[in-house]
Amino acid sequence: MNQQQYSTALIVGAGAGLSASLARTFHKAGLGIALAARDVDKLAELCTEFGATAYACDSSDATQVRRLFASLESGIGTPDVVVYNAGARVRGPFVDLDADDVERALAVSAFGGFLVGQEAARCMLRKGFGAILFTGASASIKGYPQSASFAMGKFALRGLAQSMARELAPQGIHVAHFVIDGAIKNPGRSEPAGHPDSMLDPDAIAENYLHVLMQPRSAWTWEVELRPWVEKF
Repeated sequence: MNQQQYSTALIVGAGAGLSASLARTFHKAGLGIALAARDVDKLAELCTEFGATAYACDSSDATQVRRLFASLESGIGTPDVVVYNAGARVRGPFVDLDADDVERALAVSAFGGFLVGQEAARCMLRKGFGAILFTGASASIKGYPQSASFAMGKFALRGLAQSMARELAPQGIHVAHFVIDGAIKNPGRSEPAGHPDSMLDPDAIAENYLHVLMQPRSAWTWEVELRPWVEKF
């Protein structure tokens, strides 16, 4: 099952960074684009750029996620590709972390991935094909000091993706997880002087997502690690 069979994509947690590169890359490949975020005002420029449709949605709220997919059904239709790109983190010494803040971070990073992934799978299973892609991080495989909540959320998201891949791949749903092992260049965030190529280019990342979508199902991958070539690991 190749990329050419995909016609629509939903990107959850959309904004001006990686998700914008994903939207542009998928659009160039011929997919219709829907974008979802809590604040849809920030998506106006992207929507104007290539005719995407924006939907307001808090991915950690089950009711809002169900409403999002219902709205898609009556709009661009059931998405063939769903990317979960939402995330949240709380930094600080472990003993000083606020429990409510950590709960919220976990809800966005992990529970939201479950909610979106479940609704996407329900839709795709009816058609017998589709792709669900999750954006991970260095914290998906290694916890850093003062970043406990992010590691907890990203570890959980990786486990979710692996479990879904093993269950859903035999039913025609390609589930993949991307470990983004390094900082991403975004608007207003560039590489430090004297350290060229030390950050990931979001357009290059997006091309890798597209490559995974184009894989024949006889050779699907469930996980890809991406890092700058100068990164030590």
